[in-house]
Amino acid sequence: MKRSELFFSFLLVPLDYLAIVLAGVSAYYIRYADFFQEYRPVIFDLNFNEYFKVLIIIAILWIIIFAFAGLYSIKNARKLIKEIYRVVLACSTGFMLIVILIFMQRELFDSRFIVLAGLILAIFYISLGRTIIRLIQRSLFKKDIGIHKVILVGNSKTADNLIKKFSASSAFGYKIVKRLRNFSIESAQELEEFLKLKEADEVIQSDPNLSKGEILRLYDFADEHHITFKYAVDLLGAKVLKTEVNEIAGIPIVEVKKTQLDGWGRIVKRIFDLIGSSAIIIILSPILLLTAVIIKIDSRGSVFFSRKDDDSLLYRVGQGGNLFHYFKFRSMIQKSDSLRYSELADRNIRDDGPMVKIKDDPRITRFGKFIRRFSIDELPELFLVFTGKMSLVGPRPHLPEEVARYEHHHKKVLTIKPGMTGMAQISGRSDLSFEEEVKLDTYYIENWSILLDLSILLRTPLAVFKNRVAE
Repeated sequence: MKRSELFFSFLLVPLDYLAIVLAGVSAYYIRYADFFQEYRPVIFDLNFNEYFKVLIIIAILWIIIFAFAGLYSIKNARKLIKEIYRVVLACSTGFMLIVILIFMQRELFDSRFIVLAGLILAIFYISLGRTIIRLIQRSLFKKDIGIHKVILVGNSKTADNLIKKFSASSAFGYKIVKRLRNFSIESAQELEEFLKLKEADEVIQSDPNLSKGEILRLYDFADEHHITFKYAVDLLGAKVLKTEVNEIAGIPIVEVKKTQLDGWGRIVKRIFDLIGSSAIIIILSPILLLTAVIIKIDSRGSVFFSRKDDDSLLYRVGQGGNLFHYFKFRSMIQKSDSLRYSELADRNIRDDGPMVKIKDDPRITRFGKFIRRFSIDELPELFLVFTGKMSLVGPRPHLPEEVARYEHHHKKVLTIKPGMTGMAQISGRSDLSFEEEVKLDTYYIENWSILLDLSILLRTPLAVFKNRVAE
C-alpha cells in the first residue's frame, strides 16, 4: 500500500466531517438569509449554539455510517462516479437517521428546509472534496508520486490490453516497469537482477496459460520479495487465504491479501503504537533512568548496545527487509558481540535455524543477567516504536546475518514491522524452535486485529516472569 494512498484515505475522514458540518451551517444561514425570508419568513426561533451542538454529534454519526458504507476503504482503482454514488447512498442513510431521531423525540424539527438542504449540501460538499482529492492524486501520478510500479507476467491479450491502458493514461495509477512473457527459472533470475536496480510494488499475473508451477513460483517470488501479488481471475489454485477483487481498466484483477495490517489496519496499528509507546515511556521513565545509571556503574562502556565491535552502527531487519539502526540497554561486556561467531560458536544452542544463542554466556555482566531475565534490556525499543521503526507487537527484530540464512517461507515475517513482543514471546519465549516461531508469527500476520494486539500485550508480563529458559 502506497503511503500517498494511506495519507489521502486518512485525510478523507476530517474532510468529510468538515463537509458535513459546513453543510449544516450553510443550510442554517441560507434559511435565515434575507433573500430566503422574503420568500418564506422564519416563524420559529432556532438557537444557533444549540443547533451547532446537535450538528457536531450528527456529523460523528454520519462518519460512522460512511465507514460502514466502505467510503474509507483504500483503493486507488475505484471510479469517481461509483464513489459519488456511495456518497449519495451514505448521506441518504444519514438523513434517515436524522428522521428517526426526530421521530423518537416525538416532536417536529423547527425547519424541514434545513434538514433537506443539509442533505443536498452534504452530498455536494463531500463529492466536491473527494473530486478535488482525486484530481490531486492524478496530478501526482503524472509526477510518478504514489503510482504503483507493476511487473506484468504473461503473454496474453489481457497483458497487452493492460500495457496499452496503463501507458495511455496515468489516471489509473499504474505503471508497467517490467514485462515477462513467462516465469521460468531463467525469468525469475532475470527479475531478481532487475529488482536489485529498480523498485516494484506489485506483480500482476495476467496469463491463464502459465503452468501451475510457474504461477506458484511467481507467487513465492512475490511473497519473498514483499511485492503485492495480483492475478487475472481464476488462476491461483493454492496458498490463497484472503483475496480482494478490483476492476482495473475493465479487467477483473484479484489481489492476494497478505495481512489485515494493510490500509486502515496499518493506520490503526500506527496510532495504537504511538499512543501506547508514549504512555509506557512516561510510566517507565524512572526504571529507564535507574537502569541507565546502574549499567554505567556496574561495568565499563556505553549505556546502550548500539554499535558492533568495530564501532559500526548496529542494524536489525525491519519491514520489507529494510535495515534500521537498533539499540537496547547494554547487558554484555563492551565489544564482545562478535565472539558469538568465533570463540563461543560451539556453545550455540539454537541449531534449528539461523539464530544464535549462547548457553551460559560469559559475556553477560552481573547487572546484565538481571535486565535480560526480565527483558528490561529491551525497553529502549519503545523509542523505536515511537519513531515508527518497530511496533509494540510483531515478529522479533532479527540481525541481517540471521535473515541472510532464512529460507523462502521464513521471509513471511518481514511482511510487517518487528515488535517488542509477539505471539512467539508469549507462547514460549526462547523455548520455541525457530520454525515454531515462524508459524506463530505467520498466524499473527494473517489474523491481526487490535484486540489480538491488546491480548498479547496483556499476556507479555506474565510470560516474562514465568520460569523459562534464560533469554
